[in-house]
Amino acid sequence: MVVGRFQVMATLQAARAYELGLPLESALSWGLNRAIFYAAAKRGFKGKSPMTGEFHAARERVGAEAPDVYYLGDDMAFKEERNGKTYFTIGGKLQTEEDFERQVEARFQGLFKEAWKEALKIVRTEDPATLRSGKGFYETVYRPRRDELAEKWTRSSQLEVSRAKAAR
Repeated sequence: MVVGRFQVMATLQAARAYELGLPLESALSWGLNRAIFYAAAKRGFKGKSPMTGEFHAARERVGAEAPDVYYLGDDMAFKEERNGKTYFTIGGKLQTEEDFERQVEARFQGLFKEAWKEALKIVRTEDPATLRSGKGFYETVYRPRRDELAEKWTRSSQLEVSRAKAAR
């Protein structure tokens, strides 16, 4: 399987959120939420999807002190509390650890822990102000590394699959 930009974004965003103090399950939810958000933003939030309406509603509520809004630095997402945990939503859909595992972790074919350690190492070298800035994070952390990490993590996961097959 290929580890693409979507998985790189989700992993780095989750590491960012974790480093900024979110518990792991919330950080994974944040990472997946932001990857979905950026994928939708790339398409221009066009059409009549729930995300389009949510995006426009969010723009109108910037700065609002709403109970369903969460700010990680200057980034904002809708949140929902379930069983004492904070999860994030987009398009009316909750992103859980299980969703992260299915849409992101599975692409690493058993090597996600190594990628997670690398993502944490990357974000821990950044200035906290960069981590608190959505644009700063995108421009300084994600964008310069996205293709390199996607290629590296794809190679590693494919190599692991080849080793597993050879061991059979």
